[in-house]
Amino acid sequence: MGGAYLAVARVRKPHGLKGEVVAWVLTDEPEQVFAAGRKLVPVDESGAAIGAPLVIERSRPYHRHWLLKFEEVEDRTVLEGWRQRLLGMPQEELQPPRDDELYVHEVPGAGVLVGGREVGRATGLVEMPGGGQLLGVEIEGREVFVPFRRPIVTRVDRAARVIELDPPDGLLEL
Repeated sequence: MGGAYLAVARVRKPHGLKGEVVAWVLTDEPEQVFAAGRKLVPVDESGAAIGAPLVIERSRPYHRHWLLKFEEVEDRTVLEGWRQRLLGMPQEELQPPRDDELYVHEVPGAGVLVGGREVGRATGLVEMPGGGQLLGVEIEGREVFVPFRRPIVTRVDRAARVIELDPPDGLLEL
């Protein structure tokens, strides 16, 4: 891993006028990670800090996202430039993923298998506006995107760093 932090959220947009943001959750434990008093650090894609820590004042689920309010932020103006910003925590403060899960930073470069045969390499995950994610896969010099969910994703093996797919006919040729 390149940085000192793991991404746990991506800021979608400011919410309201009093300093809340809508955040896309990148952790299986949002209740613990986003608890009042916890600190999140703005990070780049490699996990390196790019800003000062922010203390969570309050948080709550909001549709498929979470609303986060930071102690240091009192109005929407500061948050306007935060769209797509990653927020991270030190890895040692997080539960490690299960054997059938990957950290977001582990996805790029993972082998992508179909029928037990490697067809390409994962390039990363793309968040969809309505919720859900697409897995970018480089196949023979071109990038295709597939829904990152069952039944298309049949297996994730963290130790082997592979993602196995069972795509519908023609999906990888789009």
